Amino acid sequence: MKSKRQQKILEVIGNYDIETQEELSAYLEQEGYQAAQATICRDIRELKLTKVATKDGRQKYAPVSEQARELDEKYKRVFRDGFVSMDLAQNILVIKTVSGMAMAVAAALDAMHLYEVVGCIAGDDTIMCAVRTVEDTTAVKERLMKIVREK
Repeated sequence: MKSKRQQKILEVIGNYDIETQEELSAYLEQEGYQAAQATICRDIRELKLTKVATKDGRQKYAPVSEQARELDEKYKRVFRDGFVSMDLAQNILVIKTVSGMAMAVAAALDAMHLYEVVGCIAGDDTIMCAVRTVEDTTAVKERLMKIVREK
């Protein structure tokens, strides 16, 4: 069911300019797929969909291009190269970097478009990331540690 729903999502965003998850949910319902908002959110993440600008200045969901995937790998490499350590305090993720690398690593984090990360502030060797919830902070820390271990 999941793979069919995700295939239908790709079909729908290929045929229509879908701007919101609610709009996507409505199209899926018309096609006979019932899915909760959380499920659609996970599908969007798993399918690596992103929002792109339309000709009329609005936004729509679209699959990430190959070029974007290559950029994503470059951002991960910058993160790995600058990373020293990471700790959390409630919904704040504190990342220590090689001296002088905090700005570059923070920019890489921003470019990764982690939904849970609200924003980053970088100094010389420390980044403070504001994360939406305490639970999200733990999840983001685990995802980032997985990137570090990919070496």
